[in-house]
Amino acid sequence: MFKKIFFIVILFIANTTMTIAQCAMCRASVGSNLSEGKGVIGSGINDGILYLLSVPYIAIGTMIYIWYRSAKKNRVVNA
Repeated sequence: MFKKIFFIVILFIANTTMTIAQCAMCRASVGSNLSEGKGVIGSGINDGILYLLSVPYIAIGTMIYIWYRSAKKNRVVNA
């Protein structure tokens, strides 16, 4: 079972596409706003990046916790 899950995770990681197309546009937008003295948009973009970074880790952690709790409960019942 562990080998199947490990293989699926590696498969998803290996099949990620390069999604850096918008980076130049974001950098230009933030750079122009910061040079004009409007640092609010740059801060908002940084907060958005942190949000997008943390959500997958929280979701995967939650799924692992639920799976672990379910497996532990089944072990106790079957023992």
